Amino acid sequence: MSGHSKWATTKHKKAAIDAKRGKLFARLIKNIEVAARTGGGDPGGNPTLYDAIQKAKKSSVPNDNIDRAVKRGSGLEAGGADWQTIMYEGYGPNGVALLIECLTDNRNRAATEVRVALTRNGGNLADAGSVAYMFTRKGQVLLPKNTLTEDDVLGAVLDAGAEEVNDLGESFEVISESTDLVGVRESLQKAGIDYESAESTFVPSVQVALDEEGARKVFKLIDALDDCDDVQNVYANFDVSDDVMAAIDA
Repeated sequence: MSGHSKWATTKHKKAAIDAKRGKLFARLIKNIEVAARTGGGDPGGNPTLYDAIQKAKKSSVPNDNIDRAVKRGSGLEAGGADWQTIMYEGYGPNGVALLIECLTDNRNRAATEVRVALTRNGGNLADAGSVAYMFTRKGQVLLPKNTLTEDDVLGAVLDAGAEEVNDLGESFEVISESTDLVGVRESLQKAGIDYESAESTFVPSVQVALDEEGARKVFKLIDALDDCDDVQNVYANFDVSDDVMAAIDA
């Protein structure tokens, strides 16, 4: 999972500074609205909203935008959209399995965008259930290394339900059951350890190893999906070696 995780972490770091910042902000705002609508507008009593707000702040979304999103989602301010979460399943080049999470107010538009992005980049939609069984929902916390050691992180999160701590080079990744995510995050906070993001993700149980050519094709497809306004997250079961990542980064 190291190559896959390092790729995901690199994408996470670049997202806050690239030319698509406006698109990133829109996605984060959607997450806040939905979290406030489903669990209430008080972050203290709504862990999902708390994490959505923290992720937005760490991506430099202005506080005014965050506050308005909370008010729209909780019904204190007009203008909130009827966002629906839709999960599409598909395959990319080399048989890589894809879960494509959309948050949309127009199901037809979302389906069309996803289908076009897939077919133009060597992929195709799959029947419901044909891909999802290969993924398990997990909690994922990313935190910068700074002066931290793996033992520091393990000591803070093991009793909170963490299953593994992965060294991703410049950061650590803590994986847990999705139901233990809040506990892991709170344990890090109590230990005075800062984190970049805390969210639910989908971890594959079966992986497809990619060479440089295959990795470039899959990355191109995922970039195309990321460009779709309704797409929030793309999960895939590819694995790339450090050598392949280095060749692509070069």
